[in-house]
Amino acid sequence: MDVVALVGPAGSGKSHRASLVSLREGCDLIIDDGLLIRESKILAGQSAKREESRLAAVRRAIFSDQEHKAEVKAAIKKAKPSRLLILGTSDDMIVRITDALDLPRPEKTIRIEDIASPAEIRLARRKRRKEGKHVIPAPTVEVKKTFSGFAVDPLRFLLKRTGDNPDPVTVEKSVVRPTFSSLGRFYIADTVVASIASHAAEEVPGVRRVTRVVIDSRREGVNIDLELTLRNGHNVWDAMRAAQSTVRQRIEQMTALNVLECNLEGKRISLD
Repeated sequence: MDVVALVGPAGSGKSHRASLVSLREGCDLIIDDGLLIRESKILAGQSAKREESRLAAVRRAIFSDQEHKAEVKAAIKKAKPSRLLILGTSDDMIVRITDALDLPRPEKTIRIEDIASPAEIRLARRKRRKEGKHVIPAPTVEVKKTFSGFAVDPLRFLLKRTGDNPDPVTVEKSVVRPTFSSLGRFYIADTVVASIASHAAEEVPGVRRVTRVVIDSRREGVNIDLELTLRNGHNVWDAMRAAQSTVRQRIEQMTALNVLECNLEGKRISLD
């Protein structure tokens, strides 16, 4: 297995360019801030950008946690890559990552200055500093599992291939704001989520009222259980399916939480 390193200061645009570098260098996997990524899927790991302090983020990124390290090592072994791209803020960080994961030292090191202009690097660092925005080289549908409760915006690009295959390839990325951003943290109380779920369900014509809501908040998202009183004269199954869809969409739209499950139970039918 060969290793390629992409090195540059924090916020200089490494993650934004990771997919392009990976494609051009023929890399099968990307290691970025604690995550192991292959094309459009996060194979293993936990994002350092999800940690609550910069120190914890650094420790996550260099795989200091034994369980985290073992998970990613096992995934690399299973994937059997021929070439792997590692992102780091310094050569020393790259060495720490390769040593932690029992990988060979890089056969090639690319500096961010080699692939981005000074103006592009300044712009990337300004966005990180002022807006707290970070790029993860994976699609939003994957990233939301890790960043439930945080604004996740999709990015999509067409990249030109080199060599024998001239057809462009679509690359998806995501923009997130981590918990340790200088812009501060935010917290969404379960009571707020329950209130949104109740109002959303009661907007459905076949639902008379929501009698009970239980919210189970987890790191990766929320489970929502609702008990309903349904209206007489409406198809029960159609009403409950519509309510389930409406609740899920409204929660994800208004809170950015990843809804893991939305379970509905019709307890009674109102005749009024």
